[in-house]
Amino acid sequence: MFESAEIGHSIDKETYDAEVPALREALLEAQFELKQQSRFPVIVLINGIEGAGKGETVKLLNEWMDPRLIEVRTFDQQSDEELARPPAWRYWRALPAKGRMGIFFGNWYSQMLQGRVHGRFKDAVLDQAISGAERLEQMLCDEGALIFKFWFHLSKKQMKARLKALKDDPLHSWRISPLDWQQSQTYDRFVRFGERVLRRTSRDYAPWHVIEGVDPNYRSLAVGKILLEGLQTALKSQGPVPRQTNIAPLGESIDQRSLLGSLDMTRRLEKKDYEEQLITEQARLAGLLRDKRMRRHALVAVFEGNDAAGKGGAIRRVAAALDPRQYRIVPIAAPTEEERAQPYLWRFWRHIPARGKFTVFDRSWYGRVLVERVEGFCTQADWMRAYGEINDFEEQLSNAGVVVVKFWLSIDKQTQLERFQEREQIPFKRFKITEEDWRNRDKWDVYSEAVGDMVDRTSTEIAPWTLVEANDKRWARVKVLRTLNEALEAAFKKQRK
Repeated sequence: MFESAEIGHSIDKETYDAEVPALREALLEAQFELKQQSRFPVIVLINGIEGAGKGETVKLLNEWMDPRLIEVRTFDQQSDEELARPPAWRYWRALPAKGRMGIFFGNWYSQMLQGRVHGRFKDAVLDQAISGAERLEQMLCDEGALIFKFWFHLSKKQMKARLKALKDDPLHSWRISPLDWQQSQTYDRFVRFGERVLRRTSRDYAPWHVIEGVDPNYRSLAVGKILLEGLQTALKSQGPVPRQTNIAPLGESIDQRSLLGSLDMTRRLEKKDYEEQLITEQARLAGLLRDKRMRRHALVAVFEGNDAAGKGGAIRRVAAALDPRQYRIVPIAAPTEEERAQPYLWRFWRHIPARGKFTVFDRSWYGRVLVERVEGFCTQADWMRAYGEINDFEEQLSNAGVVVVKFWLSIDKQTQLERFQEREQIPFKRFKITEEDWRNRDKWDVYSEAVGDMVDRTSTEIAPWTLVEANDKRWARVKVLRTLNEALEAAFKKQRK
């Protein structure tokens, strides 16, 4: 893959000076059209050999285009904040919004290559990282992002010649960085693993472009023209190109009545038993979150359920056991304008807690396969694809030590009606009942079908669903607390092995 980049293309200054003005004008026009449409973001990944012109080229792009619409991010050493969260968190929160361009140095490819080159892990881990990068990029493209991936290349001979020339030049020797010398010693391994990564991750939706780095005129024009062509093509299209999802069709894969209908909705606790068990489980949770083993974990609790199923009351009983500094409650409503300008999972990634912390999601990423599916707020392709994306998201959290606990609080239709009527009659509860609640009730069967599909496709070994019989609020609250405690204890036990 790198052989063609060692031919030694060059462009003379006269040709370069003649071509740049038209290219620059076209890039600016495309950039402003991108902003005006605000239909998709552009992500540019910069990788390759040290000294091959990565920084110089990006600097030039900032001169040719409007830098106010370009966000250049460098991912070098991880900060303490980043180390305390899943690896992908640092990239997700840096994604550009629709209509903007983000240029990433030291991105997910740099991290996996440096780790393998320096022996911090073996091929199996590299292959896992490659697969993770493929899934991330496919998801971003499915969400509408336009991705450019550039590998700036120098042959070993060219790299050594550059280092020698700089070393012998007193005025420019400062340009040699420790990373340049380091890579000169690991060049063969870096190129070998780099080619492996590029071959595995060059896809039609996010191909790699290998750029010869010797001649600055050639590399600058090459990058500029690739960006321009890709931007113009995407801007002319009327929307994302439909792609196959590789997801088994929905249908009779599960009998919804055997799922939700199998719950014993008569489960209940008497007041005395409830008060004793509630205090016991709250004390247990408080102790677990203060346990020193929690320093290697975070806790995420997802609350979904029927309207009026008691999610708020259950969350309050969980919070009552804890120091407010230990947890955060994130209520999820309709996405804001800022959130709509990002890939769907962005607004959830940004709230993932650091180790030792606990985040409660009151509604969650499952909105895509529930309310958005039922109400038609997204396409069928979007919510069908979301099952796999959600499973991958939760797997990344679990691999980083995050304990994910998911609750579906279930009530029957009659209980919901009684609670709706009660809310309308009690002044301080009227805010809890809206016309939308009544409309959703009319779609009870459709929502039940969506819940069945959701549990069927996203209840995994690492993040299973807990179905909570919530006709009796006391029973539901205690079951929620007990489940959280058991999940943390299981994680601590697994940690010792």
